[in-house]
Amino acid sequence: MMTAIERRDAILDRLCVRRHDQVKNLAEEFGVSEKTIRTDIEVLACSYPIETVRGRHGGGIYVADWYHRGRKTLSPEQAALLKKLAPSLEGHDLEVMNSIINQFAAY
Repeated sequence: MMTAIERRDAILDRLCVRRHDQVKNLAEEFGVSEKTIRTDIEVLACSYPIETVRGRHGGGIYVADWYHRGRKTLSPEQAALLKKLAPSLEGHDLEVMNSIINQFAAY
């Protein structure tokens, strides 16, 4: 039997692969109640970019498009700010900024 921490870790892994799921599906998959999954999602949402959307069609649990577990990423807003600031830099600072931008450009 999984601990709550292990289950939440597994839920986050699944969401990062699937990008979206339903409370009902996760409850069945992990053999726990929907209330337990909702609690797990509330806890995870405090530390990860996860949101719950209500509604029959399109509702469920979503992980932000830019977030990928284990991969260091920047949000679109962070990347845009770095690109905006880069032209104001010179020399080594500009090289460092460009290396940061290029490192995350593939994601």
